[in-house]
Amino acid sequence: MSEKLAIHGGTPVRSEPWPPPNLGIAEFGVEEEEAVLRVLREQRVFRYTSGDDVSETARMERAFADDVGRTYAHAVNSGTSAIICSLVGCGVGWGDEVIVPAYTYIATAAAVVGVGAVPVIAEVDNSLTIDPEDIKRKITPYTKAIIPVHMRGVPCRMDEIMAIARENGLKVIEDTAQADGGSYKGKPLASIGDAGIFSFQQSKTITAGEGGLFLTDDEAIFERGRMAHDSAFGFWKPDESEQRPIPGVGMRISEVSGAIALVQHGRLAGIVEKLHARKYAVIEQIKDLDGIELQEIPDPEGDASVALIFFAKTEDKANEISKALNAEGIGSGTMHSKDIPDRHIYRNWVYVLEKRGWSDKITPWSPEVYQGDVEYSEDMCPQSLDYLGRAIHIGLSQKMTEKDATDLATAIRKVVTALA
Repeated sequence: MSEKLAIHGGTPVRSEPWPPPNLGIAEFGVEEEEAVLRVLREQRVFRYTSGDDVSETARMERAFADDVGRTYAHAVNSGTSAIICSLVGCGVGWGDEVIVPAYTYIATAAAVVGVGAVPVIAEVDNSLTIDPEDIKRKITPYTKAIIPVHMRGVPCRMDEIMAIARENGLKVIEDTAQADGGSYKGKPLASIGDAGIFSFQQSKTITAGEGGLFLTDDEAIFERGRMAHDSAFGFWKPDESEQRPIPGVGMRISEVSGAIALVQHGRLAGIVEKLHARKYAVIEQIKDLDGIELQEIPDPEGDASVALIFFAKTEDKANEISKALNAEGIGSGTMHSKDIPDRHIYRNWVYVLEKRGWSDKITPWSPEVYQGDVEYSEDMCPQSLDYLGRAIHIGLSQKMTEKDATDLATAIRKVVTALA
């Protein structure tokens, strides 16, 4: 007979607060404070006030490039800007299509629209990352690029994606905003595609409040991306470049953010190591449970491990399990509710589904610039909606103790045994 659940009046597994998944922000300390004070005292908060030999941001760019194994890295003011710069660098623009997953923060699609291209939405599979089989179905003569998104720390199926891209002459931009520190088959995420991006927004694995970074081995992508991020292209040296100037806007990062990101970069490996250890300690204890299906991880060794996700048999059962876990003292939630317009799910990308740009004349879907026939609807990706509707999500923290991990596994076994 199963143990009485807390939601039914039983004793909860734990009474202590569940560790909030604050990740990088929970690591803020004296080093970040000193870094900020240093740039303030030296009055060089503008990234280009001083040369790269002094700039905290330049040091941070080199640190990321070295870690990821890329030739070039450039910091900008957000992850969205990093995608925009990468798209511009790859020559994506008006009339082009870019394939994006049905489950990703709207910023991925917004960046595509931001360069005048059309997002084409593909299904995710049971990894909750883009389904390579649906990528194949979504390729048209207008497809220019694919943006695989390593969602919630989970690496995409990059071997399959790169093979499809190379066969069809497409560019690949890895959106690694939610998987900083992850890898795929021994290769750091953001090192595999033609370009890769990171985000330093507050909810990410490491943070500077805001900020982002794009990386590539292609000099043309790098130079064009840098020009896109700064209207003055003050770093351009005509005698040293094969690229002519292109329009840019204000996407520069501040030296304050660069200084914080540099310190946080030094904390990244330790954060991911702790997250991974705790997550897989839990998985080892629940992997044989009947009634739920664990999220598939294309490369468990490379999982950045910011969340534990599993699927119930039905959407109603997922809601029931999540509520019961919360009553047991475990912070959890379902991933798709029709009552909450979660912008991570394509059906809530209102302006994309309605094909609305900045005006009637300035829109990627205008027949004057776009010859394709992409169509959208709220139910266009039933496979994705099915997985998301049955998913239970538990955010993880590097501050979790062994006891926290044991409590989590105990609560999941208790609830699933009783309800599933």
